[in-house]
Amino acid sequence: METGENKSGVVGLTYPMLIRSNYTTWALKMKVFMQAHSVWETIEPKDPKATKVDEKTDKIAMAMIYQGIPEEILLSVAEKKTAKEVWKGIKTMCQGVDRVKKARTQTLKVEFESLSMKDSESLDDLCMKMNGLVTNIRALGEEIEETYVVKKLLRAVPAKFLLISSTIEQFGDLENMTVEEAIGSLKAHEERMKGHNDKNGGGELLLTEDE
Repeated sequence: METGENKSGVVGLTYPMLIRSNYTTWALKMKVFMQAHSVWETIEPKDPKATKVDEKTDKIAMAMIYQGIPEEILLSVAEKKTAKEVWKGIKTMCQGVDRVKKARTQTLKVEFESLSMKDSESLDDLCMKMNGLVTNIRALGEEIEETYVVKKLLRAVPAKFLLISSTIEQFGDLENMTVEEAIGSLKAHEERMKGHNDKNGGGELLLTEDE
């Protein structure tokens, strides 16, 4: 994201451009930009029963959305009267109708459940994949609890993490543990193992292979 300061001293933002494959990240960024300009309530009102939206605020929100979409999508939503309708129209186009949306969600959930850390991967690789899947599942409207993600993470790591993952499962407060906390514990264990192997010249690894 690029920023620039105009003559009035106001910092302008270069909005992300929506393409076929980046709707999830585009929507997340646009939401933050619109919150920063205090216009997100035109899309998600704090009061669900509210029906009237300030016209000027709505136009600002619509203008911001227009800044981040290509011409072909702009022409498709040009007849929409409010920013909320424009946002919903873009979401429908990118995510598809409910039936397609459910199928996509199911595919992602199956991929999430089958996820496991390969020998050639690092813990960071696994976490990146897992976070990407969780973000996409949630963006499709499916609830996925933090506890569920933490438990899956502990199941997805290989045997070298068995000691720490078992300890976390037995003695950790999984119901209140965040994914970041679980990752931190696993990474700390990984660093300790690296340090131990370095001191022993890899002897522990050789012993395991012999066994």
